[in-house]
Amino acid sequence: MKVLDVALILISSAGLLHGMLFALYLIFFKKKKSLSNQLLGLILIFMAFRIGKSVLLNFGEGLEPIFIFIGLTFLLLIGPLLRWYVLSMTNAEFKLHKMHFLELAPFALIFGASLFVTRRWYENSEWTVVVFASGLIFIYLHLAFYIGLAWREFRLAMKRYSREEQTKSQKAVFRWLFLVLIGFALIWGTYVLNILDEAVPYVVGPIVYSGVIYFLTYKAFQLRATDLDGKVFKENSTNHLFEAITKMVVGERLYLESDLSLTKLSEMLGKSTQQISLAVNEHGKRNFNDYINFYRIQDSKKMLGNIEKDKYTISSIAFDVGFSSLSSFNSAFKKFEGTTPSSFRKKGTVA
Repeated sequence: MKVLDVALILISSAGLLHGMLFALYLIFFKKKKSLSNQLLGLILIFMAFRIGKSVLLNFGEGLEPIFIFIGLTFLLLIGPLLRWYVLSMTNAEFKLHKMHFLELAPFALIFGASLFVTRRWYENSEWTVVVFASGLIFIYLHLAFYIGLAWREFRLAMKRYSREEQTKSQKAVFRWLFLVLIGFALIWGTYVLNILDEAVPYVVGPIVYSGVIYFLTYKAFQLRATDLDGKVFKENSTNHLFEAITKMVVGERLYLESDLSLTKLSEMLGKSTQQISLAVNEHGKRNFNDYINFYRIQDSKKMLGNIEKDKYTISSIAFDVGFSSLSSFNSAFKKFEGTTPSSFRKKGTVA
């Protein structure tokens, strides 16, 4: 065996092993036992079986026809699972019902037929080419159809939530699903190109899969995708909590109090500091300190631009709007406005 073949086997096998380990982590070891993680784990397992068949077929000799056909049939599972996964990640109330499992009928029928495939029939039957080609076309069109359905569900979910209104978690879900769908479309395209043009080596499929699965694993942890699911789209307490925070902090101008803190606000609202921080991050688009300082800076801009209040020093304005020191005021002002309070006053600009 050539050195290049050994390297390709190692790369493909490593990707398969990585995908299986990630799947087992999601299904058995992940603390959050969500439907979405279970579905993703199953997708990775069945995809590994399919890719494993490719590796054995490309580098092995005398592979039994039954394994070739069964390996192909797993693609009939991946399509529906992928659609269900997108639905579970974008719908708070999504659950699997009996009707969903009817989508697995093509897999059940072709898998059952594959069990009767023998080497004698595979090598000698005049119908082998016709049956194999027909099955291959159907299976890859079936997967393409479901990738399209999954993409449609993804786009519909994005339309329901404008980008400006999306929370950080919702943006992470959309970003993750986009990458997952692109990844599976890339794997599908690689195999189809091999079927249409043998100039694309068959082993490219497993190699592309390995690259995709490594990248997706990295992005899953970066985006914390395995900690998220459709519940991030549910009208939950964070929406109402943020409304209460805004009413108190902005409506009652609580931001003018220099001793306002996350702990103090949590005590006033009867919520934990974690809940307050999450609500502000999700809906206020900034951390708690920046959220408070933003409103303080808006007040200070009005005072700095008011000629009648020109007699007030910058330090007095800083204390009036809730800052406990001039340095913290200067830092916050420059962060939001890109200039110093004194420069802003000289220009006489009112926002």
